[in-house]
Amino acid sequence: MKRALISVFDKEGIVEFAEALTKLGWEIISTGGTSKVLSEAGIDILEVEEITNFPEILDGRVKTLNPYIHGGLLYKRDDEGHVKTIEEMGIGAIDMVVNNLYPFEKTVNTEGISQAEIIENIDIGGPSMIRAAAKNYRHVSVIVDPKDYDLVLDELTKAGRISEETNRYLAAKVFNYTAYYDALIAKYFNEISETQFPDRLTLTYEKEQDLRYGENPHQAAAFYREIGDVTGTLAGAKQVHGKALSFNNINDANGALKVLKEFDEPTIVAVKHSNPCGIGSGESLEEAYIKAYECDKISIFGGIIAANRVIDKAVAEHINSIFIEVVLAPGFSPEALEVLTQKENIRLLEIADIEKEIHEFDTKKVFGGLLVQERDKILLLDDMEIVTRRAPTDKELEDLIFAWKAAKNINSNGVVLAKDKATIGIGLGEVNRVWAVENAIERGKDKLEGSVLASDGFFPFKDSIEALAKHGIKAVIQPGGSIRDEEVIEEADKNDMAMIFTGIRHFKH
Repeated sequence: MKRALISVFDKEGIVEFAEALTKLGWEIISTGGTSKVLSEAGIDILEVEEITNFPEILDGRVKTLNPYIHGGLLYKRDDEGHVKTIEEMGIGAIDMVVNNLYPFEKTVNTEGISQAEIIENIDIGGPSMIRAAAKNYRHVSVIVDPKDYDLVLDELTKAGRISEETNRYLAAKVFNYTAYYDALIAKYFNEISETQFPDRLTLTYEKEQDLRYGENPHQAAAFYREIGDVTGTLAGAKQVHGKALSFNNINDANGALKVLKEFDEPTIVAVKHSNPCGIGSGESLEEAYIKAYECDKISIFGGIIAANRVIDKAVAEHINSIFIEVVLAPGFSPEALEVLTQKENIRLLEIADIEKEIHEFDTKKVFGGLLVQERDKILLLDDMEIVTRRAPTDKELEDLIFAWKAAKNINSNGVVLAKDKATIGIGLGEVNRVWAVENAIERGKDKLEGSVLASDGFFPFKDSIEALAKHGIKAVIQPGGSIRDEEVIEEADKNDMAMIFTGIRHFKH
């Protein structure tokens, strides 16, 4: 008779699965809460203690860690020496393990939970059993996902056995599962021991969805969700309308969200290819939208709109007048939804706590490795300095801070021209800073007089200042730190331009 050891925390579908196994002639071994559930359902079971001849001890911490369990799992059925040892010791075969682990993830993310409770939810016996069964997958089946019950029962019903191919698939699930589980535990201990960059870093994510394709149709892709609290992120968003999100939708929307989190007042960020093409802040969200739209009426077409306030009917009507791929916001008024859902394909995403600061690491995959750094969370230092003879006016200072927030989140070399808390020209991703300045000027066209400029890095030469002065730009904010700072300051003074050195740069490569 085949035997299955069933001990699960997630009891979804387990009674029906166990019933089906017994009808197929399997004997069920169980323990703890699972044995109680199965017994109450009228299923005959063997308690683990009947197999091990040893009681559970230490409040259940030790119950399956026993040779009568692991011997029955690990012996090779086609190895004469293994079979002889098992027979001599009176150890019975265990042909299937059905187990999922203590809910460490749920526990560690529960508000107000004690450290003692978290530690108690580190499963020991479960990972040992499922790893043993997975290692011996040629002879033993192991199920950790209730979604696989039907697959296993279908094979047993049709063929009377589970194929090695299926066992190998189930074993792969086990090792992914235990790797994820241990990564969560490692992350927790790194946090409580304040270890920022451990010698060995294991990151774990859970698949949210398969995507139609990646950046291009010939690339396969999927979206994975970080484990833990994802409030205020795209992984925690609720899609309320539209087609499924694509790889580029998600990537571009994340670019919009990063910029949006810099702003407190009503703000709209328009993004194309993960970079802003227009940003506006105002007394109302509609005013902010108009400012963002006016920055670049062409590039916004087919782009992403991000808002940090609930979108109302007026803003929805503006959005609906052009082609937009995705709109993300804390919410949509019923009237706004009525307008926006007239277009079948537009994706509408609700993100709770959209202003929430994100403290996760910033990572970048490179061939053969991973770059890991703290996220760029600092906007300005307390000791920023006015380095020119003329100080910026209050209005110029307001626009300079606005432009600096925008420049912090564009690709280097990056500069932003702004006026009245609206971007009017953005130059980004250039290998030469003066080219970035010239591109921003070209995009700003007839709106340049009285605008201000923010630069994510210092000016290595005075040529950028000369170009700005020709077009009436009257104030600049930049990190400073060039060996030619004096030359740059002198050129600014020559043109009655105010300049602030922040002492902090915001490169984004």
